Amino acid sequence: MGKTLLGVVHLGALPSAAGCCEFEDVATAALRDAEALVAGGVDGVMVENFGDAPFHKGTRDDPVPPDVIAGLAVVAARIRGALQVDVAVNCLRNDAVAALGVAAVVGARWIRVNVLTGAYITDQGLVDGDAARLRAYRNQMQCGVRILADFLVKHAVPLGGVDPAVAARDLAERSGASGLVLSGRRTGEPVDEGLVDEVRAAVGAFPIWLGSGLTAQNADRLWSRCDGAIVATALQTGGRIDVGRVRELRAALRG
Repeated sequence: MGKTLLGVVHLGALPSAAGCCEFEDVATAALRDAEALVAGGVDGVMVENFGDAPFHKGTRDDPVPPDVIAGLAVVAARIRGALQVDVAVNCLRNDAVAALGVAAVVGARWIRVNVLTGAYITDQGLVDGDAARLRAYRNQMQCGVRILADFLVKHAVPLGGVDPAVAARDLAERSGASGLVLSGRRTGEPVDEGLVDEVRAAVGAFPIWLGSGLTAQNADRLWSRCDGAIVATALQTGGRIDVGRVRELRAALRG
């Protein structure tokens, strides 16, 4: 099976967020971005509520508001229906249960979970994983949605010291994840190649995805190290998807 390139649609601010605009404008812009991604050659489209910052934690005590869940579902369903493309969902900051619910309803193939296990200090405060609840919910719905779990997630630091090899193996073997996502420290920053190699040595053939920073310029170094990638910033011009950049990256990955 070949590697998977997911392009990301960043939703504008949804109704409950600061700086929100009309939802139909958000949805129209999202569909336009998705069309550009598909025209450029991605294998799937991830939808995330990027414009909602500052984010709710997405925990039991601080879940995302209902309009965010509804907005993600409506947009993901429209993209999948209009473009006949595989979709994925990321409900920021870390509402994995909401993302899984959306994915099950719209027929999404993946969800991304920033903190599936462990505890991280983030700009939203302390966020800890809830893998058992997520697995129970997935079992309840009897759905096959795949969980892409961030390892050493960006915009965060783990609470306490971490041995990358041990922690990566635990996440791969004990969390219910279908793949590990490795990123740089911030949105758009490439992952450290040494970290990818260390994690690969620890987890063997378990799928490793790149979660930020893959570009046409570094594809020759990074693409061979992973099983898939999630890309947003490198495909944008002025905050919107640029089909020319998508095609450039796609060509670099074939090279």
